[in-house]
Amino acid sequence: MSNVQRREFLFGAAAFMAAMDSLGGAASAAASDPSFQNNVPDPLLAGKDLPTFKFSLEKSEGKVIGNSFGKEATVAQLPISKGIAGVSMQLEPGAMRELHWHATAAEWALVLSGHVRTTVIDPQGNGETNDFVPGDVWYFPRGHGHMLQCLGDKPCHFILIFDNGYFSEFGTFSISDWLGHTPKALLAKNFGLPESSFDGFPKEEVYFARGAVPPTEPAVPLQGRKLPALTHKYQLLEQPPHKVFKGGREWRLDSTRFPISKTITGVVLDLEPGALRELHWHPNADEWQYLIEGNISVTMFGSHGRYRTETLQKGDVGYIPQGYGHSIENVGDKPCRVLIGFNSGTYEVIDLSQWIAGNPADVLATNFGKPRELFQMFPKEDVFIAPQGHAKLQPRE
Repeated sequence: MSNVQRREFLFGAAAFMAAMDSLGGAASAAASDPSFQNNVPDPLLAGKDLPTFKFSLEKSEGKVIGNSFGKEATVAQLPISKGIAGVSMQLEPGAMRELHWHATAAEWALVLSGHVRTTVIDPQGNGETNDFVPGDVWYFPRGHGHMLQCLGDKPCHFILIFDNGYFSEFGTFSISDWLGHTPKALLAKNFGLPESSFDGFPKEEVYFARGAVPPTEPAVPLQGRKLPALTHKYQLLEQPPHKVFKGGREWRLDSTRFPISKTITGVVLDLEPGALRELHWHPNADEWQYLIEGNISVTMFGSHGRYRTETLQKGDVGYIPQGYGHSIENVGDKPCRVLIGFNSGTYEVIDLSQWIAGNPADVLATNFGKPRELFQMFPKEDVFIAPQGHAKLQPRE
């Protein structure tokens, strides 16, 4: 082989290896980098028209045992909601959602009514028991074992948010289901007890267990109590609102205020009649909405001329994919309250008024083909919530 041929061969081999490395890097990114995967169009969102993003959660049948129920909004009920799922759950007095864990999702909850007790254990063997009242929040990281129990003589009702729209399909594991399908000999060996100790245990999943109303003070766990480094409880509505405007207010809870909640941010949004949570988008998270009170109109913009509006009533769920423009407007004659969940522990948002105010008037004039003087009348700061009525057009200082 001549020197020229050798150089050409080495150059070609180096180019081939570089190309293979590049392809390998892309394959690795596709396998592990969510931002890379998000660049692959979702067939459901790639059509000519946007799909529905509304589901009537409280009108659905759900799972009912006695006066306790669990109603789900997963991809099975709302196909667009691949990133977040939700559950409306009620427990009657003496009932508890049995010991279980979620292999594929973390759990965030807001208590709407009644009193709830939870226990949770982490991989280090640390456990925490907490009692919750309306307005309180809990968060259980993915895979941490826990239970939920009604306290007192009245039912409790809470909304659960999960950072995976598929969580209920294949990823929730109940203790009765596990023990009920494990041979007694194996259980006896595991616990060092006679096989007869497991006679009469449930053979199928209990889901809602029912017994006596729990004592006012929680009993000490069998192993004693070793508390985790981070608490699972936060009294959200006991705090001042994060933002207060003429047309409404917002409580926001992300990982900066609730450090254990690394994958979910929660918001409670109040809007006065006619008020608008302005057009905006979230660069880093999907948005899941549950209407606690009132009537709202939700819009979604999906690029290429695609635009959809849904009207939500009390108990309905809405879902906005990451990066899609949207708004929330109170179209009723009474104040409304919306619970909003994001599948990120870090809150990010860009409001339309904020974006426009961040550009010079001449740029805006060129973009829209309008006189630059018009844009001097636009807000020069973030609107966030627009109150009822329309402002008169006049230059803003």
